[in-house]
Amino acid sequence: MRESWDGSLLVRPRLRMDLEKRRKVKQMKSLLALLLAGTDTSAVTLEWAMSNLLNHPDVLKKARAELDSQVGKKNLLEELDVSKLHCLQSIISETLRLYPAAPLLLPHMSSDDCTVGGYNVPRNTMLLVNTWAIHRDPKVWDDATNCKPERFECGEADLHKLMPFGLGRRACPGAGLAQRIVRLALGSLIQCFEWKRVGEEEVDMTEGNGVTMPKAVALEVMCKARPIMNNLLSECVNSV
Repeated sequence: MRESWDGSLLVRPRLRMDLEKRRKVKQMKSLLALLLAGTDTSAVTLEWAMSNLLNHPDVLKKARAELDSQVGKKNLLEELDVSKLHCLQSIISETLRLYPAAPLLLPHMSSDDCTVGGYNVPRNTMLLVNTWAIHRDPKVWDDATNCKPERFECGEADLHKLMPFGLGRRACPGAGLAQRIVRLALGSLIQCFEWKRVGEEEVDMTEGNGVTMPKAVALEVMCKARPIMNNLLSECVNSV
């Protein structure tokens, strides 16, 4: 292909190559953002959940008993078993209520002028939803600041007030995957290990600074393998 007098035959292919390169870079950035967002929030939620359980050993004992009765002491937890573990799900729901991984959710923008709670909100205003405050509002929740997983065991009466992933069409698209990962991970930790605080004092539940609200003091805990781990390791050695 020869170059025309204005170079148009050479410029157009270069433009197409640049646009394609930019498109691929944007796709890679989007995938990386989804991966990092899902990894960090799930890890933070697991740490808060374990901290809550260590400060409430009776709830931890109840969750372990449920796993032993519904899954068995020789069978490792699988995704199909999760629907039978109501106590486990209640623990996760209460953790997300008290310590939402994204306390301000993601920024939204008003598409039109509106009035909310007596406040005039102009079009194109950035909106931040304080989920942390809503989840701890005593007008919305009974005994709002205390960890009570049993509040969710009576059914779905309170689930409509729980919004750690947002609500409606702008809710987090990874909510379903995140809940599956956290349920399997937390359930497996409870099933496979005995957990105990390092000292007599309760785990520090002070909240740190960050977009995903980490713990101010990282969780340190002692664990001991349960018999199911011996069975699993024996099976792995025998299969080699």
